Amino acid sequence: MIAMAAETTRIALHTRLRPGTEAEYERAHQQVPAELVAAIRAAGVREWTIWRSGLDLFHLVDCADYPRLLAELADLPVNIAWQARMAELLDVVHDYSAEGADKGLPVAWHLPPENP
Repeated sequence: MIAMAAETTRIALHTRLRPGTEAEYERAHQQVPAELVAAIRAAGVREWTIWRSGLDLFHLVDCADYPRLLAELADLPVNIAWQARMAELLDVVHDYSAEGADKGLPVAWHLPPENP
């Protein structure tokens, strides 16, 4: 995890698809429920990108407070339904519980922006 500024956290996550679920995973992410998107933004997410390489998924989340994000989404019915749907497609899932807040990928190297 890289702390970017006092009000922003960047966290990288790694998950993995079950073989044969690639197309369904990509279709699902073309139809993320608007209620879930709104809840993610309300919980402080500025940007969330997922890259796929074969079965491996790499997430980059820019948010105000990742543990708060997880706590705010934990009991939300639309998120519970979404996570259940994703669990059917994934072999390696991210732990979205409070304990999962510390399970981001460790930083191996970071090139910070140059000061103007």
